[in-house]
Amino acid sequence: MSDLALIYDGYGCDLALDGNDLQLDDGLNTAILVSLFSDRRARTDDQLPGASDDRRGWWADAYPQIDGDLIGSRLWLLSREKELAETLRRAREYAQEALDWLVADGIAARVEVTSSVPRRGVLQLAVAVRRADGRQENYQYDVLWESL
Repeated sequence: MSDLALIYDGYGCDLALDGNDLQLDDGLNTAILVSLFSDRRARTDDQLPGASDDRRGWWADAYPQIDGDLIGSRLWLLSREKELAETLRRAREYAQEALDWLVADGIAARVEVTSSVPRRGVLQLAVAVRRADGRQENYQYDVLWESL
Protein backbone atom coordinates (compact mmCIF):
# COMPACT_ATOMS: atom_id res chain seq x y z
CA MET A 1 0.00 0.00 0.00
CA SER A 2 1.34 3.43 -0.93
CA ASP A 3 0.72 6.87 0.52
CA LEU A 4 1.14 10.18 -1.20
CA ALA A 5 4.72 11.17 -0.42
CA LEU A 6 5.34 14.12 1.84
CA ILE A 7 8.52 16.15 2.06
CA TYR A 8 9.54 17.87 5.28
CA ASP A 9 11.53 21.12 5.42
CA GLY A 10 11.87 21.80 9.18
CA TYR A 11 8.77 23.99 9.22
CA GLY A 12 6.14 21.68 7.80
CA CYS A 13 5.23 19.18 5.11
CA ASP A 14 4.21 19.45 1.50
CA LEU A 15 3.26 16.94 -1.17
CA ALA A 16 6.24 15.64 -3.13
CA LEU A 17 6.10 16.10 -6.89
CA ASP A 18 7.74 14.18 -9.71
CA GLY A 19 7.40 16.63 -12.57
CA ASN A 20 3.65 17.24 -12.75
CA ASP A 21 2.75 14.03 -10.91
CA LEU A 22 2.41 13.36 -7.21
CA GLN A 23 5.03 10.99 -5.81
CA LEU A 24 4.07 7.92 -3.82
CA ASP A 25 5.74 6.67 -0.64
CA ASP A 26 5.97 2.89 -0.24
CA GLY A 27 7.89 3.23 3.04
CA LEU A 28 7.10 4.73 6.40
CA ASN A 29 8.34 8.30 5.98
CA THR A 30 4.92 9.82 5.22
CA ALA A 31 3.21 7.86 8.01
CA ILE A 32 5.89 9.00 10.47
CA LEU A 33 5.63 12.63 9.33
CA VAL A 34 1.85 12.63 9.83
CA SER A 35 2.24 10.94 13.21
CA LEU A 36 4.88 13.35 14.50
CA PHE A 37 3.80 16.66 13.02
CA SER A 38 0.02 16.56 13.24
CA ASP A 39 -1.29 17.99 16.49
CA ARG A 40 -2.69 15.36 18.85
CA ARG A 41 -5.31 16.62 21.27
CA ALA A 42 -3.76 17.63 24.58
CA ARG A 43 -4.70 15.62 27.63
CA THR A 44 -6.60 17.32 30.43
CA ASP A 45 -3.47 17.28 32.61
CA ASP A 46 -1.21 18.84 29.92
CA GLN A 47 -0.06 22.41 30.44
CA LEU A 48 -0.94 24.36 27.32
CA PRO A 49 1.61 26.81 25.88
CA GLY A 50 0.89 30.52 26.25
CA ALA A 51 -2.45 31.81 27.43
CA SER A 52 -4.47 29.63 25.07
CA ASP A 53 -7.05 27.09 26.17
CA ASP A 54 -7.02 25.40 22.72
CA ARG A 55 -6.34 21.68 23.20
CA ARG A 56 -6.04 21.23 19.40
CA GLY A 57 -6.35 17.74 17.91
CA TRP A 58 -7.56 16.22 14.68
CA TRP A 59 -11.32 16.42 14.12
CA ALA A 60 -11.59 12.78 12.97
CA ASP A 61 -10.34 11.57 16.37
CA ALA A 62 -13.94 12.10 17.47
CA TYR A 63 -14.85 9.14 15.21
CA PRO A 64 -12.02 6.59 15.61
CA GLN A 65 -12.19 3.20 13.95
CA ILE A 66 -10.57 1.83 17.11
CA ASP A 67 -11.62 3.27 20.48
CA GLY A 68 -9.00 5.60 21.90
CA ASP A 69 -7.04 5.78 18.63
CA LEU A 70 -5.52 9.26 18.20
CA ILE A 71 -3.60 10.84 15.32
CA GLY A 72 -0.57 13.07 15.77
CA SER A 73 1.74 14.02 18.61
CA ARG A 74 1.82 16.37 21.55
CA LEU A 75 5.13 17.91 20.39
CA TRP A 76 3.29 21.20 19.83
CA LEU A 77 3.03 21.54 23.62
CA LEU A 78 6.79 22.22 23.68
CA SER A 79 6.65 25.31 21.45
CA ARG A 80 7.38 27.72 24.31
CA GLU A 81 9.62 25.43 26.35
CA LYS A 82 13.32 26.02 26.92
CA GLU A 83 15.88 23.62 25.48
CA LEU A 84 16.44 21.69 28.71
CA ALA A 85 17.04 18.00 29.43
CA GLU A 86 13.47 17.69 30.75
CA THR A 87 12.09 19.18 27.54
CA LEU A 88 14.14 16.72 25.47
CA ARG A 89 12.79 13.86 27.59
CA ARG A 90 9.24 15.04 26.93
CA ALA A 91 9.95 15.45 23.19
CA ARG A 92 11.17 11.85 23.04
CA GLU A 93 8.16 10.67 25.06
CA TYR A 94 5.66 12.56 22.86
CA ALA A 95 7.28 11.28 19.65
CA GLN A 96 7.36 7.71 20.97
CA GLU A 97 3.69 7.96 21.95
CA ALA A 98 2.82 9.21 18.44
CA LEU A 99 4.61 6.26 16.82
CA ASP A 100 3.48 3.46 19.14
CA TRP A 101 0.70 2.61 16.70
CA LEU A 102 3.33 1.15 14.32
CA VAL A 103 3.98 -1.63 16.84
CA ALA A 104 0.33 -1.99 17.89
CA ASP A 105 -0.72 -2.42 14.24
CA GLY A 106 2.05 -4.97 13.55
CA ILE A 107 3.92 -2.76 11.06
CA ALA A 108 7.01 -2.71 13.27
CA ALA A 109 8.42 -4.98 15.95
CA ARG A 110 9.97 -2.01 17.74
CA VAL A 111 10.24 1.78 17.39
CA GLU A 112 12.88 3.77 19.24
CA VAL A 113 13.07 7.56 19.33
CA THR A 114 15.95 9.72 20.51
CA SER A 115 15.86 13.48 20.82
CA SER A 116 18.69 16.01 20.86
CA VAL A 117 19.50 19.65 20.21
CA PRO A 118 22.26 19.63 17.56
CA ARG A 119 22.30 23.44 17.53
CA ARG A 120 20.38 26.22 19.24
CA GLY A 121 16.77 26.42 18.11
CA VAL A 122 16.65 22.94 16.53
CA LEU A 123 15.09 19.79 17.98
CA GLN A 124 16.38 16.64 16.29
CA LEU A 125 14.28 13.48 16.39
CA ALA A 126 15.93 10.23 15.31
CA VAL A 127 13.51 7.37 14.70
CA ALA A 128 14.66 3.75 14.36
CA VAL A 129 11.99 1.35 13.15
CA ARG A 130 12.69 -2.37 13.43
CA ARG A 131 10.39 -4.17 11.00
CA ALA A 132 8.87 -7.55 11.87
CA ASP A 133 11.16 -9.19 9.26
CA GLY A 134 14.25 -7.80 11.02
CA ARG A 135 15.02 -4.91 8.65
CA GLN A 136 15.74 -1.59 10.32
CA GLU A 137 14.76 1.78 8.85
CA ASN A 138 16.21 5.00 10.25
CA TYR A 139 14.70 8.46 9.91
CA GLN A 140 15.91 11.81 11.17
CA TYR A 141 13.97 15.05 11.42
CA ASP A 142 15.40 18.44 12.35
CA VAL A 143 12.57 20.56 13.69
CA LEU A 144 12.92 24.31 14.03
CA TRP A 145 11.84 24.97 17.60
CA GLU A 146 9.46 27.81 16.67
CA SER A 147 7.60 25.50 14.25
CA LEU A 148 6.61 23.02 16.99
